[in-house]
Amino acid sequence: MMSGPGAAGGGGRSAASVEWGGFEDNMQAQGGGSAVIDMENMDDTSGSSFEDMGEMHQRMKEEEEEEEADVEAAAAEEEDGEFLGMKGFKGQLGRQVADQMWQAGKRQASKAFNLYANIDILRPYFDVEPIQVRNRLLESMIPVKMINFPQKIAGELYGPLMLVFTLVAILLHGMKTSDTIIREGTLMGTAIGTCFGYWLGVSSFVYFLAYLCNAQITMVQMLSLLGYGLFGHCVTLFVTYNIHFHSLFYIFWLGIGGLSTLRMVAVLVSRTVGHTQRLILCGTLTALHMLFLLYLHFAYHKVVEGILDTLEGPNIPPFQRVARDIPIVSSPVLNTTAKAIALTL
Repeated sequence: MMSGPGAAGGGGRSAASVEWGGFEDNMQAQGGGSAVIDMENMDDTSGSSFEDMGEMHQRMKEEEEEEEADVEAAAAEEEDGEFLGMKGFKGQLGRQVADQMWQAGKRQASKAFNLYANIDILRPYFDVEPIQVRNRLLESMIPVKMINFPQKIAGELYGPLMLVFTLVAILLHGMKTSDTIIREGTLMGTAIGTCFGYWLGVSSFVYFLAYLCNAQITMVQMLSLLGYGLFGHCVTLFVTYNIHFHSLFYIFWLGIGGLSTLRMVAVLVSRTVGHTQRLILCGTLTALHMLFLLYLHFAYHKVVEGILDTLEGPNIPPFQRVARDIPIVSSPVLNTTAKAIALTL
């Protein structure tokens, strides 16, 4: 009967020996079977895990405190909003509206800046070969009688822009070769304003009439058509500014200027439906184009001189200083004067 507990005790010891068997084997492998542990070989940082746990606990505690502070601040803001009532709601709504308006304005400004900064938008209007410009200059002097189908109009602005600058240069040449009194800094601006004003202003006006008369033409096509129509003006003025004969001018005015005007009239007739509409549109363009050439030849110089006289005054020659002889004063008179001054002082 006594063998039962002993057997049980022996079984427990055997189980314990099995559990500690791995540890004993490790100790035997390290110390050669010795049960003494060398404390000098132990790692001094064995307690670092406890220190790390302490730091983690402290960090978690600080995070909990920060969360509690945020919750309290949010609750305080809600209480303030409830206290202010409609006033707080209006203030928040006003801030949101102002922010939305600011963002919308910023987007529009960026779009406008990108639009004007992008040069590729203007490239199709100036992408043209020199031979094409030459051919279009010659075609601007040849009217084509074709009204059943719309005649083709070049949708480019390089040739018209160069013709406008050429007309400016011819006007400057005519002003310098004539007897017109020239003041520095005013001649160039006046010529540029006149030429560009006619090109842009008349093109816009005729385009408006074309819209009213139901003509099939765009603003770019109108600018190109009228710009190439200035080629006759350039030829006429260049010749008549160097050869001063009024009869020669009238011949060129009717011949060269008339051909360029007929070319534009033929194009507008082919793109307009109705006799009345054609008469109004083509008559207006013809009158403006031919009268502008007369103005540039006869009245431009006088008008410019009158404007300059009005703005800056008449051309009066500068005041001329004349040298005068100084009378010689004798030395006794100077000595007497000096003594009198000394006595008075």
